[in-house]
Amino acid sequence: MTHLKKILSSLVFLSALTLLVGDPCVKANTLQKHRLTGFTMGTTYAVTVMGDKSVDASLLKKRIDSRLAMVNKSMSMFSPASEISRFNRSKENVPFSISPDFAWVMERANRLYELTDGAWDGTLKPLVDFWGFGTKEAITTLPTPEQITRLLKQTGFHKIELLENALRKKVATVTLDLGSIAKGFGVDAVARLIEEAGFTSFIVEIGGEVYARGTKPGNLPWTVGISRPEKGSSVRTLYRSIQLKDKALATSGDYRNFVTIDNKPYSHIIDPTTGYPVVTGVVSASVIAANCTFADGLATALMVMPPEKGVQIVNRLDTVECLIVVREKDGTFTDWASDHFPEH
Repeated sequence: MTHLKKILSSLVFLSALTLLVGDPCVKANTLQKHRLTGFTMGTTYAVTVMGDKSVDASLLKKRIDSRLAMVNKSMSMFSPASEISRFNRSKENVPFSISPDFAWVMERANRLYELTDGAWDGTLKPLVDFWGFGTKEAITTLPTPEQITRLLKQTGFHKIELLENALRKKVATVTLDLGSIAKGFGVDAVARLIEEAGFTSFIVEIGGEVYARGTKPGNLPWTVGISRPEKGSSVRTLYRSIQLKDKALATSGDYRNFVTIDNKPYSHIIDPTTGYPVVTGVVSASVIAANCTFADGLATALMVMPPEKGVQIVNRLDTVECLIVVREKDGTFTDWASDHFPEH
């Protein structure tokens, strides 16, 4: 379930950030769009902030880049010195101190694991790597059942104990890979930074994950898009557009990141119960939630479980909505939406 290639694409592609807010009494119709873009986590980020002429975009960009560097330093699977890599090398039953960022993410990860009955599991690193979606090259032949069984024994989020500002392995071989929620957390971290700078109208996007605050000019909600869930389609080919205000939107899909073995595609989303790529028929899952970390992880979990179960879970949650897309045998799409997912 890691290194998901998210398929949410902002219609606005507006990106910008700034540091100084200016006069709080400035009328809305005098505000300008300040656009900012950059690179992080192996992808791009794009931000648009509404502010007056006094906004210092270059200074805010430096702050954003610094904040995202902190996130990478904590959760990058590709840096041996990162916090998560050091935890993965830690010993059984020895508390491992973690940063506030890591603790915040792990608390939400634990909630996702419990809420989805294990459909979201951040300990699938051995399987993700084995299938070639993590830090190793893709396999060219199907694994044997014995290989999968051996790797499954190394997984299970319940094998990690959450302490106050620390983690402890209950089993020595368990490892973390938080790629399915790291970009969502990056969005949340940047959004908090912008809010603390005094802005009340902005949109943040990292690798397709989005958080929108306030409104754009004309007091209109920000508009973002969900890409059409087909292999080879452009991220700009939209399946649905969504108006977003004070919410995050994250989408997971099976059609951009996969391996092909014996002429058959295998999704990068791994079923924690079987150790194999998912076969639920779900090709896209989008989640609207208060924060992007949770939306990101839940979108991944909805790819794993049957759509009817996913919708039932989401309908029990306050202020959370989902759209699950299933490809039928004839190639057509069927939508499974929660009770209050936005209409077209």
